[in-house]
Amino acid sequence: MKIFETKTAPNPRRVRMFMAEKGLLEKAEFIEIDLQKGENLTPEYVARNPMKKVPVMELDDGTCIAETMAICRYFEESYPETPTLLGDTPLEKALIEQWVRWVEFYFFMPTGMCFQHTSGYFKDRMNPIKEWGEDCGKSVGKFMAFLNNHLADKEYLCCDRLTAADINAFTTVAFARVVNIRILPEHAHLQAWYDRIKARPSAQA
Repeated sequence: MKIFETKTAPNPRRVRMFMAEKGLLEKAEFIEIDLQKGENLTPEYVARNPMKKVPVMELDDGTCIAETMAICRYFEESYPETPTLLGDTPLEKALIEQWVRWVEFYFFMPTGMCFQHTSGYFKDRMNPIKEWGEDCGKSVGKFMAFLNNHLADKEYLCCDRLTAADINAFTTVAFARVVNIRILPEHAHLQAWYDRIKARPSAQA
């Protein structure tokens, strides 16, 4: 199978970390897509993913799967013998889904909007609204404070072990640095959690 990605982008990194934790990186060929050059806008790429985003996975039979969590779900279900990152029991699955959605909606999305609307990276294909991007940046800071409080007595976001929720939050914290949003000195619990995840081999995938 093939995974079309931009290695510096956060969503492909989420997939690579997920696969690395399950020992599955060798299962796919990774093909780099240059977003700034618009390689994701070509007819060939749009045929694979009409939303024109990265990553997208192409299976051996030509079937294409887009969206980060959809790709992760494919690997979770296809290789049940590997460590589970989306939960074993109904309760674990529900808690992880809750946290994945919280991270997506209240952390990753505003971080992405801050980047798109303040960096000028995509100004050739969108109408950036700087004030909106700056407001989204403030929301990111508030969610980091929430995470810090939550992690005061926890090593991971939920289920007492690393899950997809931690991977998604970790890659978002790392991505936020491109818009100059970093863990504050007073967020010691969040920093300890970040350092804990960063020390895992999968963080280098």
